[in-house]
Amino acid sequence: MSFYVTTPIYYGNGEPHLGHAYSTMAADILARHMRQRGEDVFFLTGTDEHGEPIAQAAEKQGTTPQELVDRSAESFRDMVARVNATNDFFIRTTDRGHIERVQAVVDRVRENGFVYEGTYEGYYCPRCADFKTPTELLEGNRCPIHEIVLELETEQNWFFRLSTFQEPLEKLYAGHPDFVRPDFRRNEALAFIKGGLQDVSLSRPKLSWGVPLPWDPEQVMYVWFDALLNYYTALSYARPGEDLTERYWPCDVHVMAKDILKFHSVYWPAMLMAAELPLPKGLYVHGYLLMDDKKMSKSLGNVLDPFEVIDRFGSDALRFYCFREVSFGQDGSISTEGFETRYETELANDFGNLASRTLAMIDRYRDGLQPVAEPDPLLVADFEGIVDRVSGLLDEAQLSQSLEEIWVLVRRLNRYVEEAQPWVLAKDEADTGRLDQVLYSLAEGLRVLALLLHPWLPNSTLKLLEALGEQRSDLAVYGSRPGGTKLEKIEPLFPKL
Repeated sequence: MSFYVTTPIYYGNGEPHLGHAYSTMAADILARHMRQRGEDVFFLTGTDEHGEPIAQAAEKQGTTPQELVDRSAESFRDMVARVNATNDFFIRTTDRGHIERVQAVVDRVRENGFVYEGTYEGYYCPRCADFKTPTELLEGNRCPIHEIVLELETEQNWFFRLSTFQEPLEKLYAGHPDFVRPDFRRNEALAFIKGGLQDVSLSRPKLSWGVPLPWDPEQVMYVWFDALLNYYTALSYARPGEDLTERYWPCDVHVMAKDILKFHSVYWPAMLMAAELPLPKGLYVHGYLLMDDKKMSKSLGNVLDPFEVIDRFGSDALRFYCFREVSFGQDGSISTEGFETRYETELANDFGNLASRTLAMIDRYRDGLQPVAEPDPLLVADFEGIVDRVSGLLDEAQLSQSLEEIWVLVRRLNRYVEEAQPWVLAKDEADTGRLDQVLYSLAEGLRVLALLLHPWLPNSTLKLLEALGEQRSDLAVYGSRPGGTKLEKIEPLFPKL
């Protein structure tokens, strides 16, 4: 089976920040997990490089839009690499392959009767690259997101018949209640649709930095139509000489932040319907990571710079913290103090120390060989069904909940060490069989945990799996590997602060 996951494409007029990293890490966790399950995965990310904000930023910097987006794309590529994401392609909307496919799709939308010429008058936000309806505006005709005063603009341009899709979109949401998740985001999207859809501008006549309309090259495509189509166009040219569209489309899940919900939950499916293309299977909309300035750490001060965290603690620590501290899908507060606490108590103590002491005891008491023994029935019961539980939650993009399921077992193995007391068993030859069982059970538990945690902690779990002599990377049932494997002691996976 195939699995196609995307991040939003990041706008090329600024520098990468934690919000961009968050979406990228989320999509990567899903991609890694699905690969472990044997799925044929395609993971897309990239940059959105057209529109008025790009042109304005380039002018301020005394450069050209193309030079600006070239630099920006490299910054975002670097961000993707630093968070250890395993994307299969990095799309840029200035790619020739993207532009050609976009023009073909929009031409088809026009041929199907969903485009017409007219005059538009409305309040346009250059930062959102979006016209705002009167009901969306704040007092004083201000943008609800950027809170800047918007000017009333009048343009002669081309329109997309969004209003035509009022009923089809309502039917989509009624027939596919999980099209947008979590549920409260679905309700937001449905409320917007039920509020009455109006036709929207498809083109901008005053801009030159964009994709020209194939039938009216004097106008460029409204940036959101160009950008949204990236999820579809990338498959046609991501691999030279091969079109992957039939293999991966429709997309399984678009991961995005809540600020772009309207475009993806309303405009996007309507555009695809107009072009007679299959709809994506679903969107997962996450909230914001909110900084609490009152909480400071000794090491990081009060600014959680993702790249400073990675430089000092590694990408695994950032990946873990973001999905452990805040329930994925919700807004939540983060802090440098919170990061240090999670790192120290859960990564260094709960998981890292469990790995170090287990391998050290096997080295000391059994010369580094995992004993040949049966797993302790107590732990067999605890681990029963864990692969299915984690997989089921990740099928719903429940990244934080699935991580908690795994962490219950991390804590359970730590309690098991204290209950079984292998250092006491090692003192009496009469307890040799029991010690073998305890040491086997701990090593086997570590192996299963490392495989389960790999999507969140790819670097550290790889080190642990190598120390455990594990050759496989797919998910494994507890007790399925016999003993007798040579194990190695390891340095602390997460050195204490």
